[in-house]
Amino acid sequence: METRWSALMPDVRNVTPLYLQLARNLATAIHCGVWSAGEALPSERTLSDAIGVSRITARKAIELLVEQGLIRRARGAGSFITPRVEDPLSRLTGFTKKMQQRGFRPDSVWLERDVRAANRDELLHLGLSPGAAVASLRRLRRADGIVMAVEHSALPVAIVSDPHAIGDSLYSYLEQRGAAVVRALQHFRAVNASSEIAALMDIELRTALLVITRIGYSADQRAIELTDTYCRDDYYDFVAELRT
Repeated sequence: METRWSALMPDVRNVTPLYLQLARNLATAIHCGVWSAGEALPSERTLSDAIGVSRITARKAIELLVEQGLIRRARGAGSFITPRVEDPLSRLTGFTKKMQQRGFRPDSVWLERDVRAANRDELLHLGLSPGAAVASLRRLRRADGIVMAVEHSALPVAIVSDPHAIGDSLYSYLEQRGAAVVRALQHFRAVNASSEIAALMDIELRTALLVITRIGYSADQRAIELTDTYCRDDYYDFVAELRT
């Protein structure tokens, strides 16, 4: 038997219900990367036969992990491991690098790359003069082809004069220009998906989302980035470590 199968086997001597043991063991395997993001799970029958439990036990375990967002069902295609990002709040890392570090294949679908007049919030947060222009960047952020977030960034044109010169990673572009973001303040709020955001993410209207507003600062303490990121809460976990 494969190691990853044997690691899922419940302990029949344990008083915890078998389906809860199986769900816990499978969740641990997913978090440890034993099962890859986007990988198809075996059928309930295959799973039950491989580890010696009933199909009902296998079904209840999978249903529990579907509820927790670790597994997604695709009608007519089966069950798949959900790409999920555990994002430490104490570390400043761009989306592309973050996804690559976790073994995902990141890419972006550009919705807008333009230069326009800054709006009121951008003037305020970026410390710009009235009438100043910003590079406006709007894109879908994907991992393994799945839309994880919708992101809109605004940066002073003194920092980004040609938005079309930016590749997949904004932070890599800024580093190459000697204008790296070295510090950021992030604000979190819960919203319901608008019709536009729902269509872009292929989710239900008014689905709960987390919006992160980030103000990024350069080494000379200038605010050079204002980004709003709409994150799917079924794919993102934000983790904060607290110490006394």
